[in-house]
Amino acid sequence: MIGQCDVRQGPLVLHVPDTHDRHYVLQFVDAWTNNFTYIGRRATGTAEAEYLLTDPAYDGPVPGDMTVVPVPTGVFSIIGRVQVDGDADLPAVHALQDQFTLTPLTVHQGAATPPAVAGAPQPDPRARQDLAWWERFRVALAAFPPPVGDGQFLALAEQFGATATESPYVDPDPGLAEVLVAGQQAGQAKIEELAGQGGGDAVNGWTSALHGFDYNLDHLGLGTIDAPEWKIPDRPTAYLGRAVAARGGLWGNHGYEANYAFVWTDADGQPLDGANRYELRLEQLPPVDAFWSLTMYDIPDFYLVPNPIDRYSIGDRTPGLHTDPDGSVTIYLQADAPGPGKEANWLPTPAGVFRPVMRMYQPQQPVLDGTYVLPPVRTVG
Repeated sequence: MIGQCDVRQGPLVLHVPDTHDRHYVLQFVDAWTNNFTYIGRRATGTAEAEYLLTDPAYDGPVPGDMTVVPVPTGVFSIIGRVQVDGDADLPAVHALQDQFTLTPLTVHQGAATPPAVAGAPQPDPRARQDLAWWERFRVALAAFPPPVGDGQFLALAEQFGATATESPYVDPDPGLAEVLVAGQQAGQAKIEELAGQGGGDAVNGWTSALHGFDYNLDHLGLGTIDAPEWKIPDRPTAYLGRAVAARGGLWGNHGYEANYAFVWTDADGQPLDGANRYELRLEQLPPVDAFWSLTMYDIPDFYLVPNPIDRYSIGDRTPGLHTDPDGSVTIYLQADAPGPGKEANWLPTPAGVFRPVMRMYQPQQPVLDGTYVLPPVRTVG
């Protein structure tokens, strides 16, 4: 579920149903991709409730027992995830999803029509095409002012025209244009480089994104953990982290809500490739309070991988998943079927290189403190 929200014309009322302990999470993401609120099983429980989503300056009435959720940017997204236990569970989940609603406060109070929506800010169409990124950035800075802590960054942006009222990118100084084009290209190249590698902290080939979404330093609201261990202390490092996260895993949760682990290589350090067959033997299953799953993605686009059995992830909710007598689970990663008795544990791979992602929702302390370690992916043929 995705809700694209705008509170610039007035508050919204969010209604969440009683999910009867079924796991769900509503992740609130501002215009700069900061996670600033969580509503769901871990953060607020699973009982029925209503929330008033408002501009930070709102001082109007709060109906009933609604909890106020101020949002740092007038436009924001709500990314909703609801636990599904196999195909047979889909009708129940669909019915539950229909009970999550967003209503303008004026309509909730009886108005016949909702307020008009201003829409997204538009860049100047006259801006040079090779400076289109800078023009979009200028418009976004004006529409969604960064927090006070970004003052030094804004002063730097001003030097490049990014805070100007009128677009300087329509007829820019040639020298400035050359610098801006080169800078945008270099920045994009660095993001691609960092998003496409395993990282220096890999263990058994796995890189944890436990702290990959800690770049929000200023607006940590309901359901978040506003503590030093969940913040990137250096702002320039946080900026880079935000950009890489948006490229490789847009809308990822903070690690305490869901931890993501990525693997690019096998036990011998070789890139994972569909030309080979692999096994991932989980002697200890991921310790979670919700669920875990391993999802297959291609490279470099990080898209789901089409396959003959329509299986894109495998985990503790996969029907028929085989567990060995010692409690371990072996997952078969290969392009072709692994053979009789193994298909329940088969996660199909693409023909070329790939990147599986292990998701652990509501991770327990061994995940959070790093004492739980995923085993290596081993080549078997």
